[in-house]
Amino acid sequence: MENAQQPSFPRLNEPAPAFCARTTHGEKKLEDYRGKWLILFSHPADFTPVCTTEFMAFAKAAPTFNSMGCELLGLSIDSLFSHLAWTRNIKEKFNVEIPFPIIEDLKMDVARAYGMVHPGAGDTSAVRATFFIDPNGILRAMVYYPMSNGRSIDEFVRLLQALQTSDANGVATPENWCPGKPVIVPPPKTAEAANKRASEGYNTVDWYFSTKNL
Repeated sequence: MENAQQPSFPRLNEPAPAFCARTTHGEKKLEDYRGKWLILFSHPADFTPVCTTEFMAFAKAAPTFNSMGCELLGLSIDSLFSHLAWTRNIKEKFNVEIPFPIIEDLKMDVARAYGMVHPGAGDTSAVRATFFIDPNGILRAMVYYPMSNGRSIDEFVRLLQALQTSDANGVATPENWCPGKPVIVPPPKTAEAANKRASEGYNTVDWYFSTKNL
């Protein structure tokens, strides 16, 4: 008996799955975002309360993301007309303009390519999945939330700041790092380098754990 086909999921530090899709801002392709960061995020359905709070939070944070060279792109397995009606409703009822495109994904092509549909959570809805794609089209982070609980957009701002800081400086960042806090210096990879670490001017607790200020 053959095994049932398992859903495919994208993997970190590999090219993000390409797509070409209709959106509320016209046709969009992954390659349109080359040279910028992209946060692609899915939600279970239009006209649902948790998703509405998330979209308003993304909208309010859009200028911050844009200042970091990052675009936002939403998705749900709903029609373009549903997306348009929902965004108009958000503007009317909450006075919040949704400035980013929303993908129409009725055939679930993008949702399946990105592993957004989890059968245990629902067969025809995308879970709350968030993907950070760098300017070279490489998938750098994935965050999944259950349908019952909304995401923290502030955490996504913080994560993007951390990713960009690591890329620019060749460092790692500790738990809950925010700009202005010390960063982690990569551990030495040889015995000789480990012996020298304490004399290199970092805040060194032990040979494998050193921090510095940027």
